[in-house]
Amino acid sequence: MAGYFVENFGCRATQADGAALERQFEERGIVRASTPAQASVVVMNTCTVTAGADQDARAAIRRVQRQNPNARIVVTGCYAQRAPEEIAALPGVSLVVGNSHKHQLAEIVSATAADLAGEPDASVLQQRDAPVFERRDTSVLAQRDPLDFGWRSASSAAIEPASHPRALAPEGLAFVPLTTLTASPGSPIFVSDIFAHTELLAAPVFDAANERTRPNLKVQDGCDNRCSFCVIPYVRGQSRSLEIDRIVRDVNGLVESGYREVVISGINLGRWGRDLAVSPQPSALSKARQQPAPNDQGLTTLIHAILSGTALEKLRISSVEPMDWSDELISLVASSPRIAKHAHVPMQSGSDAVLRRMHRKYRPWHYQEKIEKIRAAMPTAAIGADVMVGFPGETGAEFEATRRMIEDLPFTYLHVFTYSARPGTSAAAMPNQVPVHLARERNRILRELAAEKKLEFMRGFVGKPVEAITLNVVGSDADGDFTEALTDNYLKLRLRGRHKANRWMRAQIDDVVNGALVGREVVLTSGIQRHREEGVA
Repeated sequence: MAGYFVENFGCRATQADGAALERQFEERGIVRASTPAQASVVVMNTCTVTAGADQDARAAIRRVQRQNPNARIVVTGCYAQRAPEEIAALPGVSLVVGNSHKHQLAEIVSATAADLAGEPDASVLQQRDAPVFERRDTSVLAQRDPLDFGWRSASSAAIEPASHPRALAPEGLAFVPLTTLTASPGSPIFVSDIFAHTELLAAPVFDAANERTRPNLKVQDGCDNRCSFCVIPYVRGQSRSLEIDRIVRDVNGLVESGYREVVISGINLGRWGRDLAVSPQPSALSKARQQPAPNDQGLTTLIHAILSGTALEKLRISSVEPMDWSDELISLVASSPRIAKHAHVPMQSGSDAVLRRMHRKYRPWHYQEKIEKIRAAMPTAAIGADVMVGFPGETGAEFEATRRMIEDLPFTYLHVFTYSARPGTSAAAMPNQVPVHLARERNRILRELAAEKKLEFMRGFVGKPVEAITLNVVGSDADGDFTEALTDNYLKLRLRGRHKANRWMRAQIDDVVNGALVGREVVLTSGIQRHREEGVA
């Protein structure tokens, strides 16, 4: 196999899965190609949250086939899990591997490649009914790279029936016999029941432009909510959490490599640890550090463990559902200088009737109370939200309730989405689907309102100092060179001059230009050491 290339679509969780897929190929000695056109295997790691996401994936598959007709195109991710037959029928697709078996993708690719060549890979296919991953002694597992790729949750034994072979397996690398992955020999589809899936892919992911500064670590996957518009639980499965000692080891590994900020994320991050609470044998590390009660493994427990068990300078928390912003979590984020002052709280709608049709678990007044508590505790924090317009049956009055709530609350940015019907969801069958042109107009109105609120928030920092981490992007404008940075409270900053990436710096803000703060470094004097020592070379 000459080389591989992984192309990711969609959310942070998908990006994290892509990083884990790359690790799988690298552990098999397969090198990464620079572009899809140069790879012998192109993995399309897809999203299916909207019809547009599906369309983007199909367009990318056609592009790769056109540019590199000899490549084996392997489609995985959420779209592959939802509609495997549809994808398998597309010209150029060699394999479809759902999320249910993404943790074995590189092995499946190698095995099927060997079959096609008529030279089975003995390391993979000695017996088709043998486990792909062997059971391993825990002493061997302890010696593995802590940033490994496929990990079996300790809660699997509690979730799976005792009669299931994996229920008795030790915590560690997961395995599934190759014969269980496909219904018939030679089939290009490797997909099975996602709700029987208990593995969690975990590897740090780095944004291409900022790969030396802000790694993202997925610590939770799946969702137990059933929002009427959302297909994600049906393609990602039940909520499951990475074990606390594994997360602490991962963060320590990143810190030792020189990283100053780490973002923890998940499909439903606020539910982290709820499945681990049923584990009869909590890890020794969690016992030693936190001594949680058997039913007390939550996000605040994880955050305390990261702060106490690592030397990480800044922890950033990604999206957390409104009812998971407990008073304890708000207080913890507000009080620790090592936690970024940033709260992303999905809203979806400001109409009680729409929220009920969406099957959301809070009412508008609950949401408003949470946002006001966050702002009171953190006056300069970034507060963002996801908002959906055009949900089936959304009336003008219901949209106005959303617009008015956004106007009244102290948001600093919004992600505005137009409703997209997803096959199999209850919302897709609801009457009174909103015309596309009307939904798009409502989207425009909210985006303009969000831009006004963001600009007002940013202007409040002119003449004031801020803390920011430098990114791996430099440029120049009419006023000279600048380095892009991100403030503690999630604002883009153009820092005058050229600076090394991955440095926490103090800057004085002079202006707001083109959606970014503009400032200059403040050099600390009076014998005080610079705010942070230089970053990774």
